[in-house]
Amino acid sequence: MVTNISLVTVYCLNQDEARDFYVDRLGFEPGQDVTMGEFRWVTVRHPNQPELDVVLMKPGPPLDDEAAGFIRRQLGKGGLGGLGLRVDDCRKTHAELAAKGVEFVQEPEDRPYGVEAVLRDNSGNWLVIVQPFAPPAY
Repeated sequence: MVTNISLVTVYCLNQDEARDFYVDRLGFEPGQDVTMGEFRWVTVRHPNQPELDVVLMKPGPPLDDEAAGFIRRQLGKGGLGGLGLRVDDCRKTHAELAAKGVEFVQEPEDRPYGVEAVLRDNSGNWLVIVQPFAPPAY
């Protein structure tokens, strides 16, 4: 029986730079950093959700050359989605992250489900920060 999600993958062009971005700018904590032959396993996790590791994966083995090239091209174009991040105050978090040099492609906007802004990590992935509206009382 599946009990929870424990790993998600975010592709990156440089694992050290990606780890530093997620730790220094977004407040994640470093996880594992293990090299196994040509393959390097680098993770980060949010301190409020330590059971979920975000794997910062460089396009390469076990992907074949064609698939890895496709991922690299998509990162270069900003064509891959990354993570959705819940925040308490989207406008305040937007201002704090922008002051740290985080690139936003969408300013905070009201949506039917909450206030949302979209940023790019330093590999080009789109990340969404969302302040959800409280569910209606019935």
